[in-house]
Amino acid sequence: MKKTIIIIGSGFSALAASCYLAQQGNSVTIYEKNETIGGRARQFKKDGFTFDMGPSWYWMPDVFERFFNDFNKKPSDYYELIKLNPAYRVYFGVEDFISICDNLEAIQTTFETIETGSSKKLAAFIKEAKSNYDIAIKDLVYRPGVSPLELITPQTALKLNQFFSTVSRDVRKNFKNERLIQILEFPVLFLGAKPTKTPSFYNFMNYADFGLGTWHPKTGMFDVVRGIEKLALELGVTIKTNSVIEKIVVTNKITTGVLIDGKHIQADIVLSGADYHHTETLLDKPHRSYSEAYWESRTFAPSSLLFFVGFDKKIENTTHHNLFFDVDFNQHAIDIYDQPKWPEAPLFYANFPSKTDETAAPKGMESAFFLIPLAPGIKDTEALREEYFEKIITRFEQITQQKIKNNIIFKKSFCKNDFVADYNAYKGNAYGMANTLLQTAFLRPKLKSKKVKNLFFTGQLTVPGPGVPPALISGKLVAELIHKSIRS
Repeated sequence: MKKTIIIIGSGFSALAASCYLAQQGNSVTIYEKNETIGGRARQFKKDGFTFDMGPSWYWMPDVFERFFNDFNKKPSDYYELIKLNPAYRVYFGVEDFISICDNLEAIQTTFETIETGSSKKLAAFIKEAKSNYDIAIKDLVYRPGVSPLELITPQTALKLNQFFSTVSRDVRKNFKNERLIQILEFPVLFLGAKPTKTPSFYNFMNYADFGLGTWHPKTGMFDVVRGIEKLALELGVTIKTNSVIEKIVVTNKITTGVLIDGKHIQADIVLSGADYHHTETLLDKPHRSYSEAYWESRTFAPSSLLFFVGFDKKIENTTHHNLFFDVDFNQHAIDIYDQPKWPEAPLFYANFPSKTDETAAPKGMESAFFLIPLAPGIKDTEALREEYFEKIITRFEQITQQKIKNNIIFKKSFCKNDFVADYNAYKGNAYGMANTLLQTAFLRPKLKSKKVKNLFFTGQLTVPGPGVPPALISGKLVAELIHKSIRS
């Protein structure tokens, strides 16, 4: 039976869900509060420069392929992919960096030159990571988090011990060189938690990194947003921007639609791809599934301080993705998770998309964005932003041995207050809720409201978790739940 479905937000999970729901034959309309679609994956343009405002790493290409295959399509029908080589570079000091190549054999060679015997250990480590990847990404993450029994399979039974160890412990058991350890611990940061708090099973992220490689859509991650939007429109989805949801209307514990500009827009089903906590504030208190105390008790992934910068010259001694680990990795993690504050010496990430995409900047110039992970909920002021830009740009100049401050044409900052204003993000988080052991699968906020019939959720605060591939999967999972509810 055809249903009228309203989707709140137009991030990856909402766009993905819209495609599946329209494919089922429903009438689907997306309402987006901002001027443009994409949620955190919006695009920013200025003076001939183009920036992805959010996700910039294209990992797990098989998940994107599986998504488009569900509609008898391929990613290449909508955008072109480039495999990066090097995938990224990690800086530890002046003229001290490690480049990660685009294939495991070359990465093993790099490891061996740094720590004798590590190439064989890396091969075994990645083999185990691939086994976990095959279990997790090809199976477990496509389960809706309804029951703990979803996690119990013959395959996971053999991996049970990995849920009681940590990624950090396993990495340090196999490798001694601190630089190699930090490189192997880095991928789980995408899950929003410290390596010392992330179960060993999640080392499948290392296979996503070393085994599958780092890709880049030809003109940026917004290519993927545009691709899924095109697919959604082909399937009959309607998208309306500049539409702020004021309230989710509930009658007799059943949602009947939403309020926009004081007008009741009726629907049989409401699905929110917006921030989960914010969405529940659109409900009267008796209809909320989770209390403020619940949200306060959760471990959230970091917020971020971002700078989008246009340079009037090419930047040297860098690649597309660059990680600056020249300061204490563990102390920065403490400043995010354990004792939330602005870090004294922050790690940071620098992305130069114009190294790969010549349309990202005018000829002879460079587009860049810099990112500092921060604790969610901390104080955010223009003065602090400027102080930290000066910190990282000074270190960048020292480490890459070049002067660039005087070559800045413009810069735009984006931090906690902007995440709250633009995305209604709880405490200004950038990546959702961390995937710790007690916040995995069925222990995450549910896709289906426990209090209101025909109200559903999708995105990084629910199943399966943070990241673009999980967002696509989340859209599929919630669409399947909605389909079941329609048929029952």
